[in-house]
Amino acid sequence: MASAEQTKQKQNQGFFGNLAFNIIIPVVVMSYGSAPEYLGPAWSIVAALAFPIGYGLWDLKQSGKINGFSVLGIVSVLLTGGISLLKLPAEYIAIKEAAIPALIGLAVLATQYTKKPLVRMLILNDNIINWPALNNALDKKNKQSEFRRKVANSSYIVATSFFVSSALNYILAKMILVSEPGTTAYTEELGRMTALSYPVIVIPSTILLITALWYLFSQISKITGEDLDTFLNN
Repeated sequence: MASAEQTKQKQNQGFFGNLAFNIIIPVVVMSYGSAPEYLGPAWSIVAALAFPIGYGLWDLKQSGKINGFSVLGIVSVLLTGGISLLKLPAEYIAIKEAAIPALIGLAVLATQYTKKPLVRMLILNDNIINWPALNNALDKKNKQSEFRRKVANSSYIVATSFFVSSALNYILAKMILVSEPGTTAYTEELGRMTALSYPVIVIPSTILLITALWYLFSQISKITGEDLDTFLNN
């Protein structure tokens, strides 16, 4: 079993890897390599998007299992590249940017009353919660149905985070992508949009996800009458 230090190291590597390959490198390539004397608008987009695609495929191989969100990320990047290289109107990028988080939000709502609500995979997965211990405590107090209602409530918070992300994605794309597709200016704008997506979109969405997680954690303690640490994996 991996130590806490090894786990923390892997988490840090994952965070900085995502940041570097999905944001920093593509932004630099599109911002500074799109001039005609360098890669040009088209090839700078190809080069920039190769990094998140390559990192996503490597991450899939390293994990040894297919992660739906990783696949969705790769598809999103491919769509961005395809729309840009085909010189389609920027409206298509805005719609694509809004559609993906909106679909995830709808999936969260649609699965909340099924046996496997998506919110459990997002914020209460097996890496965080010791489910055998939690289910045992809920069964003893006959609180399974009450806990399912709390999970359903948290689904609305999580879904809201994706709908907020969807709206911000669309607004950001419409505000920034104003130049003619296929031009150096358009490619630089695409890089600027990628750079701004982290503080403008990720931070508000993360705050809502943390709120949903805090709500469920507090409800676990309240319903079971036990300390949360009892049900957390090391």
